[in-house]
Amino acid sequence: GGHGDYKLITLAPSSVQEMADFVGLGFDLAFKYRTPSIILADGIVGQMMEKVVLPPQRKRRTDAEIAEQCPWAVTGKPSTRSRNVMTTLELDPAVMEEINNRLQAKYRIIEENEVRFQSYGTDDADYLIVAFGSIARICQKCVEEARAQGVKIGLLRPITLWPFPTDEIKRLASRVKGILVVEINAGQMIEDVRLACHDSVPVYHYGRLGGIVPNPQEVVDAFFNYFPEANKQ
Repeated sequence: GGHGDYKLITLAPSSVQEMADFVGLGFDLAFKYRTPSIILADGIVGQMMEKVVLPPQRKRRTDAEIAEQCPWAVTGKPSTRSRNVMTTLELDPAVMEEINNRLQAKYRIIEENEVRFQSYGTDDADYLIVAFGSIARICQKCVEEARAQGVKIGLLRPITLWPFPTDEIKRLASRVKGILVVEINAGQMIEDVRLACHDSVPVYHYGRLGGIVPNPQEVVDAFFNYFPEANKQ
């Protein structure tokens, strides 16, 4: 934590394969933007056993490659280049404000270029489920079961929790009748969803706590509990 005004790239894997893939992606994004990145995995993914195709091991960069590709890096030894001083603090408020403005500009660039999400059945959806991580896989089954009953539900899975797919949720919210946010917690993403759609449609939350994972039918039942009119279509 800190004094605020900062953002962290946050990747939310839903499978063991993504756990492996996002390590390289996280490092690439961190190096590209010179900002920390986080892999936010839930306990299910952390204890899951699945087949994984590991990416090829990358070669270690030479000093010359580091100097060319990362001119900002601190090498920790004498060099022919000028010194690099890395700090997060300037005592002069005016200089500190300039640093913060530069960071805010960087965050806007990240928000424009690094939003990642996955859609399932959203093209013709009357209702929307938003879920990230492992619960999104369960929600995909919910979409299939609801559609088998004649109710068109779509699923949006944010892959980056920041930058958040705000524009996509806002776009879908203009077409659907309601949104259910499904999480394995007390409701940590629902605020982001509500902000994205400006509460233009009803937004509800369903989650379980203590490590309990709802099965697809529980989520479907929760959906019809919040949107009983959908069951009458």
